Amino acid sequence: MSESDMQAKSAKPADIVLRAHKVAKIYKEGDLRTDVLHDVSFSVKRGETASIVGASGTGKSTLLHILGGLDTATGGEVEVEGQVMSRLSDRARGQLRNRSLGFIYQFHHLLPEFTALENVCMPLLIRGTPIAQARALATELLGRVGLAARIAHKPGELSGGERQRAAVARALVTRPACVLGDEPTGNLDEANAAQVYELMLELNREIGTALILVTHDRGLAARMDRMFELRGGILHELDRNAASQI
Repeated sequence: MSESDMQAKSAKPADIVLRAHKVAKIYKEGDLRTDVLHDVSFSVKRGETASIVGASGTGKSTLLHILGGLDTATGGEVEVEGQVMSRLSDRARGQLRNRSLGFIYQFHHLLPEFTALENVCMPLLIRGTPIAQARALATELLGRVGLAARIAHKPGELSGGERQRAAVARALVTRPACVLGDEPTGNLDEANAAQVYELMLELNREIGTALILVTHDRGLAARMDRMFELRGGILHELDRNAASQI
């Protein structure tokens, strides 16, 4: 049994917000079979941060999408706050994502026709939060990420760093149990990337949201509480101190 598998089994259920158990992903095309993920098991506790590194094409994004219920596993299970994703209807799975998960991508995916405030409000409105309350919560968080003076601006009027900070606010506005980030700073220069990472870690401490981030930057990855590497479809937990020296 791997170290990450043992950790997944030993953590107290009440502390765990996301758990993967023997997750596998296989693609088949004719006689060709590609094993992307093999028996991936780990869990993340409330408020914990974790990074996943690995070469391009190793399945990092595939794993993240399975963890978020955006893709299905060939085998194994993913639990979010005690609910097994594969056992839920499409509607229930969508409700669980809206309630318990936040997503940040390399590209901000803000809707261009809406302002920063309107974009950040949307997860709350989908949940059924009254408009006035949603606007108040979104305004507060946009101020927290340094965009108080930019809330009425549309994405095309914001800089790259500002757009990504708005995306961070959108992911956190519902106070989710866990945020999944797929190369969230991959489209930014070094200075803006460092600022967005600092922001995510600061909000993680304040809100208590767990973070699982896929990144190619091992230096930044080593700043998470835990660091994993995906190699050959198998998830390995790394020594952060040693990894930061690579």
